[in-house]
Amino acid sequence: MMNRQYNPSSFIVETSFALFSCKRMMGVGSDNKTESTSSKLTLQQLEEKEEVELGNAEAMRLAKDDQQSAEPRETWGRRLEFVLASIGYAVGLGNVWRFPYLCYRSGGGAFLIPYLIMLFLCGIPLLFMEFTVGQYTRLGPVHSLAKICPLFKGVGLATVVISYVLCTYYNVLMTWALYYLLHSFSPSLPWQSCNNTWNAVGNCSTGFPGNATHLKSASQQFFDHKVLEMTTGIEHAGGIRWELFGLLVLAWAIVYFCIFKGVKSTGKVVYFTATFPYFILFALLINNVQLPGAKDGILFFLMPNWSKLLEVQVWVNAAAQIFNSIGISFGSMISMASYNKFNNNILRDTYIVSLANSATSIVAGFVIFSAIGYMAHIHNLPVDDIATDGPGLVFVVYPEVFSTMPVSQLWAPLFFIMLLCLGLDSQFAMVEVAVTFIVDGFGKKVLGVFKRKELIVLAVCSVGFLLGIPHITSGGIYVFQLMDHYTAVVSLMFLAFFEVLAVTLIFGVRRLSVMLEKMLGKKPNLFFRVCWQFLSPMLVLVILISSIVQYTPARYGKFYTYPLWAEVVGWFISLVSIIWIPLGALHELWTTEGSLLQRLKKSITPTVDLEFVSEKPSGESIALFAAA
Repeated sequence: MMNRQYNPSSFIVETSFALFSCKRMMGVGSDNKTESTSSKLTLQQLEEKEEVELGNAEAMRLAKDDQQSAEPRETWGRRLEFVLASIGYAVGLGNVWRFPYLCYRSGGGAFLIPYLIMLFLCGIPLLFMEFTVGQYTRLGPVHSLAKICPLFKGVGLATVVISYVLCTYYNVLMTWALYYLLHSFSPSLPWQSCNNTWNAVGNCSTGFPGNATHLKSASQQFFDHKVLEMTTGIEHAGGIRWELFGLLVLAWAIVYFCIFKGVKSTGKVVYFTATFPYFILFALLINNVQLPGAKDGILFFLMPNWSKLLEVQVWVNAAAQIFNSIGISFGSMISMASYNKFNNNILRDTYIVSLANSATSIVAGFVIFSAIGYMAHIHNLPVDDIATDGPGLVFVVYPEVFSTMPVSQLWAPLFFIMLLCLGLDSQFAMVEVAVTFIVDGFGKKVLGVFKRKELIVLAVCSVGFLLGIPHITSGGIYVFQLMDHYTAVVSLMFLAFFEVLAVTLIFGVRRLSVMLEKMLGKKPNLFFRVCWQFLSPMLVLVILISSIVQYTPARYGKFYTYPLWAEVVGWFISLVSIIWIPLGALHELWTTEGSLLQRLKKSITPTVDLEFVSEKPSGESIALFAAA
């Protein structure tokens, strides 16, 4: 049931209905027995409308009773805060280190065709769907999806689990960025030369080694030997890196103080964290395109290979990139939309967030490959030998770029501040999912223990910090890669499939359209209805099947493969989130009364209220009031 403020307007309408009902019971108008047929029909229509409105008024009264016993849900201070927070969450490190590499590997400029098609057929419709569910129910993913489809209530809990697992190691990236930021203020950049205590001089190269496999660049050795103090494998954990330990505490402290007041504090922080990266990105773009060799890198990035469009995997890559970048099925978009005002124009916000995310990815591609083209020119190497993705791009390749750039002491700090902003926005949203789940589900009980919501946020951040400690040991990079592979690659598509199945196919497009009509005053157009009913579920299913068929075990770099026991641990990490889907379904069927068929029917019947009265009295309500 929607927890909505009880409004004086609805009270007047409800009272008028009661008076009208009393007049009928007392026989008012009984002497009008010679009314025309049309008058009788009018009275019958009014009676039917009255019954509906009285039922709605009763729903509002129950909602009011619920509201009195619960804390009123906070809302964003301004619509712009929600938009910036959503853009900040969608635009993350993946836009910088994943999209450009994927683009040139999948056909260059030709890849933009399947990418944009998947954006409009999958990304935008499913983001609109999540915004609709969150804003209408005003609940986090667990409780909103439980109302949408009780049988798949475990999907909501699975999204919370996967988001929280992700945030425990995502903040490690912020730790590395802080480490590089602090070292970028040195008189000379420490990853610039081979004359440091951590360098293995015999196989250190001041540039990129190219095909000389026995050599490592100075920036690679800084990352491996200084930042990580990396061991030879996950079986050799080593000790805690105490410098990183302190910076991990700092990273979680930053997250806490940015979100501890809920959306009121997050909404103010995103004015900086969501906008500042764009200033740096465009400044880097202007600087990089003027460097020698930049043109070659950009052409390498965009040169279309049309034959790639015939490969199914290229289309799957495009859909998967859209899915991961926007953040579908992580629960964060549902959670953030739940703090909107009921009539917020989420259709407009959907277009803004989706298009801003994709435009940022394309701009980041120009920034990254102009710099890579410059490095290829400096070291007389093919662009293909330098291009890479993942942490290696932002913590190895780009630091090496800065070491040869003019005014490197300026660009290096700005770049790592940009990384911090990109990562923190995403981190805010993932932590907020867990906080929203706790407050929505156990608000009174938890507040009885912690007294204040700020302490709940502190507890969530503290547990996240403790779970992140294995990643800052000397063997932590192997733990990080294992977690990332089995969380962001394997688990996510299972969750996405069941979420789309629950909302668009079982709950149904018709009910989803009713929800939108209640909020925006009009139903979604034919394009969205067709995407929800057919195209989006089909695309998600294709991606899921492709992910299963083309599954490859996790690995680190080009040579290290994980031992069997580590692979088992990886699958266990995947099951930590996926297992809640069947457990939720079994729990629903077990606790529902009746035969198996009756239980199945009840478990797919939504409990979300689609008939409540809006805050402003409708035209029919006013007509009934006048008739009374």
